Order: sequence, then structure tokens, then C-alpha cells
Amino acid sequence: MSGRRNLIWLGLTPEPERELPATVAALRTAARRITDAPAEATAAEHRRVERLILHGTQHGWLRYLAEVTDLVTAVAGRTRPGDRRAALRAAEVVLDHHRMLIGLPGPGYDRTAADRSALERAVRTLRTTPPDGDQG
Repeated sequence: MSGRRNLIWLGLTPEPERELPATVAALRTAARRITDAPAEATAAEHRRVERLILHGTQHGWLRYLAEVTDLVTAVAGRTRPGDRRAALRAAEVVLDHHRMLIGLPGPGYDRTAADRSALERAVRTLRTTPPDGDQG
């Protein structure tokens, strides 16, 4: 590979950059039972996403989305507390992103196969099971 950075992955969709910071911050703070600083948590998550997009690689971005997948599947499986609506939105955004990888060169689509399956199960679960009163 040349010294130039491959940026084709940045053209997929703007939804993860726009929607994930708030939903992921909600999931992370619920798990830590932090309730007093949602704006700060969202800002920190936004800075992380921005750094990944401006200075990261596709591999690093996919690692971040794998973290989001882990958060979502834990909330869907009720092994972690969290806002099930936020988990559903994050799952839908990441799943759409991963499905679009089929149109890009490289191993991204194959690399995310297990996450796509996990997200599909989580979306089904989150859409069909009512939230508990203590989950959000």
C-alpha cells in the first residue's frame, strides 16, 4: 500500500457520525449508572467519532462499530442496563452501515459478518420485547 490513506470507507453514509454519539453515550452512561452528565458524555462520544473519522482508518472505525455492537447486543440480551430505544437506533444505524460495506473493495463486508448477524438478532429482539421499567 502506498503512503496515502485509503478514504473510500468515509463515503458510505453520514448516519453513524450524526446519530451514534448520542445513542452510544446513552448506552455507555446507563451501564455505568451515570445520570448527571448526559451532555458531557455525548460530547465525549462525538469527539471520539470525529477523531476516528478525521484521523482513523477503516479498521479502527470497524473496531469502534464492533464496540457499539457489543453494547447493543448486551442491552438486547438484558445482560447490561440501557435504553432499549437507543440500543435499537444504534443497532439499525450500524447494521445499515455494515450492509453497505458490500459495495466497497476490501474485506470490510466479510469482516463484519458476525456483527451483522448479531445486530439482526438484536434488532428483532429490541423491536419485539417491551422495555422494562428499570432498563432506561
